[in-house]
Amino acid sequence: MAAVGDLQFEEFGNAAATAAENPGATTISIEGPGESPTHQAGLPRGSGGEEDDELLGNDDSDKTELLAGQKKSSPFWTFEYYQTFFDVDTYQVFDRIKGSLLPIPGKNFVRLYIRSNPDLYGPFWICATLVFAIAISGNLSNFLIHLGEKTYHYVPEFRKVSIAATIIYAYAWLVPLALWGFLMWRNSKVMNIVSYSFLEIVCVYGYSLFIYIPTAVLWIIPQKAVRWILVMIALGVSGSVLAMTFWPAVREDNRRIALATIVTIVLLHTLLSVGCLAYFFDAPEMDHLPTATAAPNQTVAAAKAR
Repeated sequence: MAAVGDLQFEEFGNAAATAAENPGATTISIEGPGESPTHQAGLPRGSGGEEDDELLGNDDSDKTELLAGQKKSSPFWTFEYYQTFFDVDTYQVFDRIKGSLLPIPGKNFVRLYIRSNPDLYGPFWICATLVFAIAISGNLSNFLIHLGEKTYHYVPEFRKVSIAATIIYAYAWLVPLALWGFLMWRNSKVMNIVSYSFLEIVCVYGYSLFIYIPTAVLWIIPQKAVRWILVMIALGVSGSVLAMTFWPAVREDNRRIALATIVTIVLLHTLLSVGCLAYFFDAPEMDHLPTATAAPNQTVAAAKAR
């Protein structure tokens, strides 16, 4: 056995020269504590490695998927499960409202604003605000139309709140549910490039209704021409958001089915707009005081006849 003093360290040639002589070889260098590690491979890292990262993912994507899995691990009957649907800040809500008011041709509303973090906070409060805006504006419109009439007696119609809530929330939930089911059924027959979840569809419908809040307030103006101009503007803006969002999801399908789907979406949206205008504003109920009163002489004559 060799003694400790007989041990000697032998220096080898430059690692770079070795790698040049043997392109297929891999060299490993032991660095000091303060030096950054370097890896020298015979083949440089090129497009093949990048493609592998795209296919296999990297550490950041693995962490993102892990966190996403942790968020969805809560059972649906717990509060934490539904809390994720309202985990959105004010900036995101305002940005999505702005996107619904200013639709950009060629830009997908879901991919641009919703897909990163779909929420129910914005759609819920937009629908709630729209319900009260329609109900209050409808009552004020009824009051202003008959203002100055001596025979008119104003009675607040609180039932308009419940009617408006039923109409708005049924539209904002049942129509997206039906559309989601239809898209899932068509995706099972024709593979579409774009697909949406039920929560994303609810988000699109909820934010598309925001423009009707200022429109409902302006419907107080007692001019039918102004009201119909306002409803056409609101319908054009919100309808274009829906059409441009859902067209990519059906364009790979049969042409007739795709067009029929978009036409149905726009027609249902038109029915909601025109129906709210016609019921809450254009046909106010009249509550007049009784005008037929018996004259004093007729009362006396009737008493004498008895």
